[in-house]
Amino acid sequence: MLHDLGDLAGARAAFERALHILEKTLPPEHPYIASTINNLGGVLHALGDLAGARAAFERALRIDEAAYGPEHPKVAIRVNNLGGVLQDLGDLAGARAAFERALRIDEAVYGPEHPKVAIRVNNLGGVLHALGDLVGARAAFERALRIDEAAYGPEHPEVARDVNNLGGVLHALGDLAGARAAYERALRIWEASLGLEHPNVAVTVNNLGSVLHALGDLAGARAAYERALRILEASLGLEHPNVAVTVNNLGRVLKDQGDLAGARAAFERALRILERFLPPEHPHIRIVRKNLEAVE
Repeated sequence: MLHDLGDLAGARAAFERALHILEKTLPPEHPYIASTINNLGGVLHALGDLAGARAAFERALRIDEAAYGPEHPKVAIRVNNLGGVLQDLGDLAGARAAFERALRIDEAVYGPEHPKVAIRVNNLGGVLHALGDLVGARAAFERALRIDEAAYGPEHPEVARDVNNLGGVLHALGDLAGARAAYERALRIWEASLGLEHPNVAVTVNNLGSVLHALGDLAGARAAYERALRILEASLGLEHPNVAVTVNNLGRVLKDQGDLAGARAAFERALRILERFLPPEHPHIRIVRKNLEAVE
């Protein structure tokens, strides 16, 4: 509950306390412990502690594989979560393998049209996008969208997630009008279902800013990035990797508006944050370094 409300520090404390109690009363390989470790890993991931999240998900996975076998739905959850951390760490091949394994398990258990399958397909689409397979990514996001619209209707937050991700592929494919429409649809759903200040809203506002930037609407892009940044700083803190991504994007707009000092400050801030959380050769760090060099 605290995690869903955005109280990540409170959620972390709660899961750590629960884990401490369980480890004193249950064997170290008990599935209840795996579940709590998995939940703690989710909070660590959201807080930007990728190394801690990876260790948590790997431990939870080991416990559940031993308890249930390699093809159990709980194993799919752990593998999927581990894939998300691997992707954020820049291990795209490892992430793809994890998402494909989770998808195979859930398709076998639930069938190809189940909403749980849509989650796995959506995540696989994200890593395909990162790998440059835009056709595969688009097909994945469109499949996830079809499943979720059939299961939940057109205005559900799961649909917003799919539409937002599809917008990213459309942008990469050069379909700026399609990407803008997708982001605007996702934003409407997020705002109606989660409120105006939720981190998911910020993600889509940031993405919409990137399309506006590509369309030449620098004022609109700047306003979008500044709104996204306010939300992320309030919900995640000043030093979170997602904050750095938006700060970098804001720097790009400032550069194009001729504010080189503002752009330099933004790129320097983004780089400082990312270097705390990511490996030195991570693609995000390389991008920000390149942006910084362009204004020095």
